[in-house]
Amino acid sequence: MPAGLVISAPASGVGKTTLTLALARAWHNRGLKVQCLKSGPDYIDPAFHAAATGRASVNVDSWAMDRVTIEHLVSRAVDADVVLAEGSMGLFDGVAARGVSGNGATADIAEMLGWPVLLVIDPSGQAQTAAAIAAGLRDYRAGLRLAGVVLNRVASPRHEDLVRRALADVGIAVFGALPRHAEISLPKRHLGLVQAEEQAEIGSLIDEAARFVAEHVDLDAVLRSAATWSPRPAGNGLHVTPPGQRIALARDAAFSFVYPHMLEGWRAAGAEILTFSPLADEAPDTSADVCWLPGGYPELHAGQLAANARFAGGLRAFAATSPVHGECGGYMVLGAGLTDADGARHEMTGLLGLETSFAKRRMHLGYRLAALAAPMPGHQAGARLRGHEFHYSTILAQPDTPLAVVHDATGAVIAETGSRRGRATGTFFHLIAEDR
Repeated sequence: MPAGLVISAPASGVGKTTLTLALARAWHNRGLKVQCLKSGPDYIDPAFHAAATGRASVNVDSWAMDRVTIEHLVSRAVDADVVLAEGSMGLFDGVAARGVSGNGATADIAEMLGWPVLLVIDPSGQAQTAAAIAAGLRDYRAGLRLAGVVLNRVASPRHEDLVRRALADVGIAVFGALPRHAEISLPKRHLGLVQAEEQAEIGSLIDEAARFVAEHVDLDAVLRSAATWSPRPAGNGLHVTPPGQRIALARDAAFSFVYPHMLEGWRAAGAEILTFSPLADEAPDTSADVCWLPGGYPELHAGQLAANARFAGGLRAFAATSPVHGECGGYMVLGAGLTDADGARHEMTGLLGLETSFAKRRMHLGYRLAALAAPMPGHQAGARLRGHEFHYSTILAQPDTPLAVVHDATGAVIAETGSRRGRATGTFFHLIAEDR
């Protein structure tokens, strides 16, 4: 039976992803089958997980997903030796209002699955206080079990000794300490890590992280701390409705943000996915029933997209007879224009009137609950969709008919309603699940 472990921290930026990838690769190199998961709405980390393990990773999200869906997704680990669920933000960080099965916190997943938590602690500028933080996290919520900690960015052997002694005093195991001067890190971008497919050297980076962690962390002790766990039969717990039978899916460096479980759900329901590359000036397959443009980084490629006449013309022709939907970056490309960070405006496909700008940056972040005022591909009017929004664009104009009434996780109505015009629809949020 697999051994399950959740990797979390007191906050973002402490080293969860690096440790997850390093452990996964180190155990993979020992011949173990390692399955990774990502707690929370993150489009990028699952691709890094797959690069480290050779197995597809998926998101599990207590705000947007019910327990049956989460257990279905976790059940892919039935043939694995060890399962690592990487958390997001701090261990207990989520939204104020409860969603479907929790508030989106990593702790929800740990408690639901009964897996212990491995904490990554950065004791920079601290000594004994690091133990107080770890003990506080251990004791904050009944039903949660702490496996131990890995210290990251330790300044010196003396610093490490002080922190280890303090943690021993409160009964918390230390599995290892990573020196500050030798820190292994991955490149960053404004939405998080640079995508795995953009890193030609990703394999060597992960190998180096695995070597570094293996030198400083007791891998056997970490593995022994994991919970033996018996996955439930997979069944059919995704309940994902594909937007069509044959789906033309934009897929390249500008359009890469789509949750893995959505694609898996579409295929499981019998849909065929036909990928095309707008950056390569490809148009959607005319035999498709629907075209779907995911999010990504269109602002980094706006000039190229604007120049690709075959793509734009093909998309317009497709939309004359069949539905087209865009999420976030895909929504922006369906719009009239996109202004890049330098203030240059690029003409987009014009299927919607949306105008967005990255010259006037404003972060939009959070869970979204949308009640559809009209149909969109795969969902009828009145459907309640759960998703997540994260971008830095400013809306200059959103003149079309609103697609939905959209609330944030507190229930407040927000301005990012999405749009519809003819057969084209778009939303700023990335779809995770439909309420049932």
